[in-house]
Amino acid sequence: MTNVRTLAAGSATAPASPLTTPPPHRHRLRAVTPDEAPHSPGAAPGGGAARHGAPPVAELLDAGATWIPAPQHSLPALPGQPPMVGYLVLVPAEQAAAPRPAVPAPTGDAIVRIDPEQRTVRVQDRPLDLTYLEFELLAHLVAHPHRVHTRDQLVTTVWGYGHVGDGRTVDVHVARLRRKLGAEHRASIVTVRRVGYKYVPSA
Repeated sequence: MTNVRTLAAGSATAPASPLTTPPPHRHRLRAVTPDEAPHSPGAAPGGGAARHGAPPVAELLDAGATWIPAPQHSLPALPGQPPMVGYLVLVPAEQAAAPRPAVPAPTGDAIVRIDPEQRTVRVQDRPLDLTYLEFELLAHLVAHPHRVHTRDQLVTTVWGYGHVGDGRTVDVHVARLRRKLGAEHRASIVTVRRVGYKYVPSA
């Protein structure tokens, strides 16, 4: 007599069948051809609509770079938000090793001109001799005209988180800047009582 053993469905001792084992989760990545790259903020790969305000992907890449759509399962999901779209960017090794440095653009107005790269300040073509912190403070104020900065904000931004001091440090440096700006332009740095300072361009 043949000994036949019957196993109930779902039994822990039932042998796994290779035919019923789900295949591993795989995605095939391919490079996107130039004609598939979006060329306008409203375009997306394959002709779909991109998220509002998204920059054209092609404009973000250097010459020789390749971008590949990222698998959807590898992207984070935000509650209540539509699915995200991501890309893997591949660049030649020589480009990755030697990125192009960003050159800071001069800032200021018709009176005060600040060159962050050369670290120079000119007031109506008259150069100012500033210390390191005086330059940083004036450059920050000029870069954000009409914005009111508290003393604590200026200490954190200009002096750094590790600085030990109080708002009096800011007051001393503002007084020095006003003297160096001269009587005609010293009022450009305006005191906001019980708050801090703001820069108002001279007329």
